[in-house]
Amino acid sequence: MPAEREHDIVLFGATGFTGGLTAEYLAEHAPETTGWALAGRSPEKLRGVRERLAAINPHCAEIELLHADVNDPASLREVAANARVVITTVGPYIEYGEPLVAACADAGTDYVDLTGEPEFVDLMWLCHHARATESGARIVHCCGFDSIPHDLGAYFTVQQLPQDAALRVEGFVRAGGRLSGGTFHTAVTGFSRARQYAKVSGERRRAEPRPIGRRARAVMPKPHRESAFGGWALPMPTIDPQVVVRSARALERYGPDFSYSHSLLLDRLPAAIGLVGGIAGVFTLAQLPPTRKWLLGRIEPGSGPTPEQRAKSWFKVRFRGTGGDRRVVTEVAGGDPGYGETARMLAESALCLAHDDLPASAGQVTTATAMGDALLGRLQRIGITFSVLES
Repeated sequence: MPAEREHDIVLFGATGFTGGLTAEYLAEHAPETTGWALAGRSPEKLRGVRERLAAINPHCAEIELLHADVNDPASLREVAANARVVITTVGPYIEYGEPLVAACADAGTDYVDLTGEPEFVDLMWLCHHARATESGARIVHCCGFDSIPHDLGAYFTVQQLPQDAALRVEGFVRAGGRLSGGTFHTAVTGFSRARQYAKVSGERRRAEPRPIGRRARAVMPKPHRESAFGGWALPMPTIDPQVVVRSARALERYGPDFSYSHSLLLDRLPAAIGLVGGIAGVFTLAQLPPTRKWLLGRIEPGSGPTPEQRAKSWFKVRFRGTGGDRRVVTEVAGGDPGYGETARMLAESALCLAHDDLPASAGQVTTATAMGDALLGRLQRIGITFSVLES
């Protein structure tokens, strides 16, 4: 970690919806000794954010505003060179994310984002993992609801199971909340790039080394009635299983043979059928430019749920873990998954990288690999619960 940098943390994207929530969280909860700044391409909008933050914490009136534009790589290099950790909420990341990853990898600067885009994550590994490993930068993607509750939830579950045994962990996600415009645009963009993702994913599989003498894999579950948890389980094709498995490959505590499956849990069968149909419809419309444009016009980026709507949102992820002669059920639970809790998890990840005593790591790494117990403790202290329900 570079010791002498002007800023501990720089937040890029604070003028957006989730970026604004992240800035507000830092204004309220970052230690006074944390030096942080805002970066973006519009000085006027950044000043507006700073004024809003100063109403929360008067010290924020002095926050430095930095010029950063994804179309101006030099500006990103300057931001990275003067920061210990950079947070970015500027997506879709496949369109806007790479220049900042490249700048951080070159400067040895830690990087966190909230992407859930598998193509982007794999492409960044192919293009910048080696350089980040050389420079000492920790490139940590997926530091929001994708994928912290699942990555650290599986990590927490594994800690309850025997060492040196074959381990099986199953994750079941329940959540209630609303989409923001940015999330919807990212999802539609991802659906439209299925072929590109398949190509990049294959390249990473061929290039990435596997642990010797150990195995970790994701298992696609079949749709089924999950009577133990009272719902219908559907395979959840998100980036989360990939992140969990990458943690398992990096950490020997996951044992010699680890498998993980990931499901969405719905209370009623009609809701499950309707969700599958809705996703299939959006996927189909995203394939052609005219229908994709129509879809993207339904919700504007930068919009999001109201504070009242976020206050009613929630998530619970249950994990069933088995290994040797032991079986456990654990749960990770919190409030608004997509925005309130995502902003808190993202900010705490950056604070963890900036301030905590962490295991040595570099390159593209997961939250469990880079931060593990330190981040787990931080999230527990702010009210995201990690519980053992059955053992």
